[in-house]
Amino acid sequence: MKKIKERVLSGEILVSDGAWGTMLHSKGLKLGECPERWNLERRADVADIARGYVAAGSDMIETNSFGGSRIKLDYYGLGDRVSEVNRIAAEISREAAGDNVYVLGSIGPTGKMILTGDVTEEALYACFKEQAVALEAGGADAIAVETMFDLDEARCAIKAAKENTKCEVLCTMTFDGNSEIGFHTMMGITPEGAAASLIEAGADIIGTNCGNGVENMVGIAKEMRIVDAEIPILVQANAGLPMVVEGKTVFPETPDEIERWIDPLIDAGANIIGGCCGTTPEYVRRIAEVVKKRRK
Repeated sequence: MKKIKERVLSGEILVSDGAWGTMLHSKGLKLGECPERWNLERRADVADIARGYVAAGSDMIETNSFGGSRIKLDYYGLGDRVSEVNRIAAEISREAAGDNVYVLGSIGPTGKMILTGDVTEEALYACFKEQAVALEAGGADAIAVETMFDLDEARCAIKAAKENTKCEVLCTMTFDGNSEIGFHTMMGITPEGAAASLIEAGADIIGTNCGNGVENMVGIAKEMRIVDAEIPILVQANAGLPMVVEGKTVFPETPDEIERWIDPLIDAGANIIGGCCGTTPEYVRRIAEVVKKRRK
């Protein structure tokens, strides 16, 4: 297959997948349970999620490895199985993806910060290198560094993936706020500032995920696009901000609501669109229908 970036630069709009955590919980993952352990013990359920997104029209699917770093897996007693957990995560998605859908090896934040002295840059680099190498070995086409709020950590992950794999590297940041008060990460970084820094660090594709419903993502995409007219921008919005209803966490935006914002999102500069928390294959199917019309 062509590189993802190459396809975007040729004018294509692509569709990514939706939430993995939401789907795992729907299959019985309990709060506090390690999602990545399912790669070892419930492979068929993980594969079913991947196949669901392929069937819905995703051009790319992620891997069940968001918390697959040594720092995260140590907490669950799986620190000595990092390579195995991540390799199998990629193998599962690779099998579901076949030859025409990309596999994005998911790498999430570790929860440790260089700024506060929780971890050194060298330790973080080694952690991300280990994960990225294993994901590539399992068949990942690209590494998706996602849901980042700390630029130091994001840049470190990008560097580790770029220097130790042949994969394209995506990086998405999570922003708070709205169009009236402005958007920013927990560390105070604006979408423009994040975009410039991620591009300088070597990311092939930049973007935003989580933290916002689709309407706010339009404003974030516009601000990121100001920095560079060509860099591919990936957007994966939540199905709205989570609410607790009768003791359960629910996401209020329906597939209909998500669907009506896809054209404005593309017009704002997004080239790759999918979903994050609360979204399912049905949301992705709706996104794919809009994108298909734009391709004509």
